[in-house]
Amino acid sequence: MRISMEWLREWLPVAETAEEFGHRLTMAGLELDAIDAAAPVFSGVRVGKVLSVRPHPDADRLRVCEVDAGTGETLSIVCGAPNVTAGMLAPVACIGAVLPGDFRIKRSKLRGVESQGMLCSAVEVGLAESSDGLMALPADAPIGADFRAWMGLDDFILEVDLTPNRADCLGMLGIAREAGVLLDHPVTGPVIEPVRAGADHAVTVRVTSPEACPLYATRVIDGLDPNALTPLWMRERLRRCGVRPLHPVVDVTNYVMLELGQPMHAFSAEAAGPVIDVRFGTAGERLLLLNGNEVEVGPADLLITGANGPLALAGIMGGEGSAVTAGTTRIVLESAHFSPRALAGRARAHGLHTDASHRFERGVDPTIPLYAMERATALILEIAGGAAGPVVHQGQVPSAHADNRITLRRERITRVLGMAFAPVEVERILTGLGCRVAAMGDGWEVLPLRARFDLTREEDLIEELARIHGYERLPQTLPPTTVPVTSTVEAALGRRKRELADLGFHEVISFSFVAPDWAQAFYPDLEALALANPISSELAVMRPGLWPGLVRTAAHNLARQRMDLRLFEHGLRFVPDAAGLRQESRLGGLLCGRAEPEHWQGSRRAVDFFDAKGVVETLCAGARQALRFEPATHPALHDGQSARVMLGGQGIGWLGALHPSLCERFDLPELFLFELDAAVIASENVPQFRGLSAFPAIRRDIALVMNEDVAAGDILAAIAQLDLPLLQETRLFDVYRGKGLGKNEKSIALGLILRAFERTLDEKDVNSVTKSVVDQLEALFGAKPRY
Repeated sequence: MRISMEWLREWLPVAETAEEFGHRLTMAGLELDAIDAAAPVFSGVRVGKVLSVRPHPDADRLRVCEVDAGTGETLSIVCGAPNVTAGMLAPVACIGAVLPGDFRIKRSKLRGVESQGMLCSAVEVGLAESSDGLMALPADAPIGADFRAWMGLDDFILEVDLTPNRADCLGMLGIAREAGVLLDHPVTGPVIEPVRAGADHAVTVRVTSPEACPLYATRVIDGLDPNALTPLWMRERLRRCGVRPLHPVVDVTNYVMLELGQPMHAFSAEAAGPVIDVRFGTAGERLLLLNGNEVEVGPADLLITGANGPLALAGIMGGEGSAVTAGTTRIVLESAHFSPRALAGRARAHGLHTDASHRFERGVDPTIPLYAMERATALILEIAGGAAGPVVHQGQVPSAHADNRITLRRERITRVLGMAFAPVEVERILTGLGCRVAAMGDGWEVLPLRARFDLTREEDLIEELARIHGYERLPQTLPPTTVPVTSTVEAALGRRKRELADLGFHEVISFSFVAPDWAQAFYPDLEALALANPISSELAVMRPGLWPGLVRTAAHNLARQRMDLRLFEHGLRFVPDAAGLRQESRLGGLLCGRAEPEHWQGSRRAVDFFDAKGVVETLCAGARQALRFEPATHPALHDGQSARVMLGGQGIGWLGALHPSLCERFDLPELFLFELDAAVIASENVPQFRGLSAFPAIRRDIALVMNEDVAAGDILAAIAQLDLPLLQETRLFDVYRGKGLGKNEKSIALGLILRAFERTLDEKDVNSVTKSVVDQLEALFGAKPRY
C-alpha cells in the first residue's frame, strides 16, 4: 500500500516527518518498506499562462509564445509542443530554474529566436515517463505561483507492506484510522451524502450465487460528457499511489478504492444490457479481459454476466467487451461484496493479480459498498456530469462476524502483557480502532469493526492493545527458570545425531511431502497418502520414507560441485494401513564421494557399502540387542549391496547402495543410503560401571575354513551365544580366499581377547575357551581350523 503523506494529512494532522511516522507504523505492525519522494528535485518552475502563439520564422515545428509567469514581465519562449495554445496554463521553467537531472535553464536562442525559459511537459518536471505535449493545468491555477508548492510535490510516499490479515488498511480510510489511534487524534474523512436520483433508468439485478456475493449494487449514470477530463488533483493522487490515470469514470472507481478500500467497476450500459446476473460460470464459457487475454472460465469462477454472456470475472477484472471508452455516455456502476472464500485463488488460476483481487481475497468491509457507490456517483457527476438513477441492489450485508462479541478481561490483559492497562486507555484504543466497547464488571464486551476480520477472540484484542501502546514500551519480564525435562528417547536420539555429526555428517530438514513419482521410485511397495490440496505437483503426497528428501538434497549439492557428502535426517514417515495413517520416527543417512578428506598422503578411496555399514554399527553400538545385517533385496537398493538391518531378530531398517537405475534416472553417482527405526535405536542400555581388571589380557588368534556363504555377523553372533566369562572381545581381522582353499571356501581369522578379573590366565584357560569357540563354529557352520 502506497500512502501519500499529503493525502493522509487531509484526514488528520500528522506533525511527524515521513521517517518518524513510518517508524511508528512499523512498530505498530504495518511494516515500512520504503519512503519515496512524490517528485524528483527541481526548482524555479512557476505556473504560467500562454498569452499568444505565433509561428517560428525559421522552423515549421516550433512556436514563439508570449508567456505570463508572474514575474512582472512577459516572457518570450520558443516551444515545440504540439498542444500549445493561447490561453492555456502550463508549468514554466524560468531562467535559472533547475529541472530533474540537474538540467539548468539558461537564456538561449533557438533557430535565431531568443527563448527566456521553457514551457514544460509532465516528463520534464518528473511527473510522467512519457508525454505528447505540455502539461495542461486547470484554469484556476494561480499564475506565478511556485509550481512545486502549488502541486504539493514536497510530499512523501510511504510504501507499507501489509500482512494478509490487515486488508482493512488497503485504503486511506483504514490507514487514517490506524494513524488516528496511534496519534490519539480524531479522524475527519470525506463527507459522503446520498446522491438523489435524477432519473429513473436502472438495470435489474439478479444474484444466482448469494453465498459468493451477499451484496451486489448497481447504479446507471446517463448523459456523461465524453470530453470530460480527470481533474489534475485526482490524477496526481492516483499517480502517487502507483495507479495510471485512464478515463474519468475508471479513475473515479480507482480513487474510491484507494480512499475507502472498496474495489468498484463500471460497465458500458449498452454492453451490459437490462439485466445483470451474478453467478458461477459453466464449462466452456470464455471471456476477453481488459488486459487483452482471453480466458476460459468454469464452475469455480464467479462471473458478472449480462444479456450477451460474461461481462467480468467478479472481483478480479472486467471484460473488454463491456469496457468504458472515450465515447461512452451511459454506464452501469457496480459496488459489491464478494466472499473471500469464493474468490480465493481464482485470480492466480488465470495468471492474474489485480488490485481488486488483492483486496477481495483478503476481505473487504461488507458495510462499505453502498457508501462507496454514493462517493463514486458524486465524483463522476462532478467531473463528467450526467444524471444518476436509483441504486438497485440485491442481498444485504452478510451477518457473519456481525455478532462476534468478545469478552475482554482486565486480569487476562495483565497476565498476557505483564502490565495493567488503565480502563480509559483500553477504551480509547479499541474505540479508536472502530470497535464498540461496553464496560462490564471485570472487563469489557467488545464488538469489532466489520472490516477487521482478524479480531475473533480475546487474545486478538490484547494484541491490539500491545500494538498500539507500543511493543517497545511493554515491560521485559524473564519467565521463571525451569529445568527442561527431556525423555530418555529424546536424549538418546540427540546422542545419535551428535555421533553422526562427529562422523562428518550434516543434518538436513526436508519437506514431509514429495512428488508421487519419487515416492513410487523409492518405495514401490507402499502406497503414499495423496494430499487433498497440495502446494504443488512436486509436493503432492506424504513421504513414505526419508530417502527421497536425502537424495534430492544430494542432487542439489552435487549439481554445485559438492561431491563429498554425508547427510542425515531425523523425521517422520507416513504409511497408510487398514487402521489409518502410521507416523513412524525414522533416522536416515546418505554417503557419497571420498571416504576420507583429500590429503597429499591420504587415500583416494571412494565410500563403499562397508563405510555405510560402519555408520549404522556406530549408531547401534549401545543397543540392548545384538545387531545383525541380513542380505536382502529392496526395490531402491543395488542387488548384492543391500541388507536388512536386524536388531535382536527384529528388522529395524535398510542399508545399501542406491540402485543403478535410479542413479541413472536422477543423474547421480554411486551413493549409499540407510534408514533406521529411530525409536528402536534410541532404546539403549544405560551405562553401568564395571571395575578394571588388574591382570593382563591374552590374545589367541585362530583361522577357520568355512563355506563362502557363511556371514561374518552370524559367526560373531554364534560366539556371543556361548557367553564365555573369560572372553572379553572377538575381533575379525582377516578374510582369505585363494590358493590352498576350495572354490566356495574362505578363511576367517579371529582374534580372541581373554581376561580374568581375579587372576592371571594360564594356558589351560586359553585352550578351553579356544576349543569352545572352534567346537561351536564347527557344529553350526562346519568350520575347520586352518593350520
